[in-house]
Amino acid sequence: MTPLARLALGLLVGSLAVMAGAEVPERDARGELRVCADPNNLPFTNEAGEGFENRIAELMAEELDVPLAYAWAPQVMGFVRNTLELRLCDVMIGVAAGYGFVQNTNAYYRSVYTLVVPENSDLAATSLDDPALAGRRIGVMTQTPPLVPLRRVGAQVQGYPLQVDTRVRTPVRQAVEDVANGVTDGAVLWGPLAGYYAQRQSPPLRTIPLVDDTTDARLDYRITMGIRQGEPQWRDWLNDFIERHQAELHAILGEYHVPLLDRQGELITPPDDATASEAEEGTP
Repeated sequence: MTPLARLALGLLVGSLAVMAGAEVPERDARGELRVCADPNNLPFTNEAGEGFENRIAELMAEELDVPLAYAWAPQVMGFVRNTLELRLCDVMIGVAAGYGFVQNTNAYYRSVYTLVVPENSDLAATSLDDPALAGRRIGVMTQTPPLVPLRRVGAQVQGYPLQVDTRVRTPVRQAVEDVANGVTDGAVLWGPLAGYYAQRQSPPLRTIPLVDDTTDARLDYRITMGIRQGEPQWRDWLNDFIERHQAELHAILGEYHVPLLDRQGELITPPDDATASEAEEGTP
């Protein structure tokens, strides 16, 4: 190869490397709202559109005045890489603040791990170091923050797998059903999951948000929407959407029995049906 040819080849390789490392600019116009989602992960999403993130996505698409489309994939390891990073979709509607693989929006809700027990149970712990948990058989998802404190306090831990293909099995639902059937005395689960599945038992189970926890476990999280890095205009639109629709978003979450915390970490108590009816009718 001649020196001139080598120089030309070097310039070509160098330019390709620069192009590969450059960020793809965000889209100026959106012909549809493309959401990264799990096809069978209630109460968050499913293909039938029954989850609260489905409801929020519909609200966003209506605001944008575009069709709603999904990129479906099990939300397990590699989910972001196989959806958002491949540009098959443009937003994940439920992502914990600080999750390093995405750019976070502002939080649109905050929730907390919650104890699920039978309605007539004498177990009413609001902290994972409550001695009443000692000797009790408590269900918990493996690799989640409550696991170590429960073992430390002396609970008999019943573990359920965290990373599964949700198209095949739903361990969280099994954990709640085990409480309902007396297999376990209770379960400590992420708040949205606890509230949703506890209310679907017959009779419904009692949920106790662990708002008084004094262990070193992190039990409450702010939940954001996740997008790709380098998309400031899209992030600004989503933040504006969250701010303008915050009350409506909380109302949707309330329909799914998600325990909500305010900015100070205090439990937000939803109005009872009578109070809501009076407010709508203007009754003093």
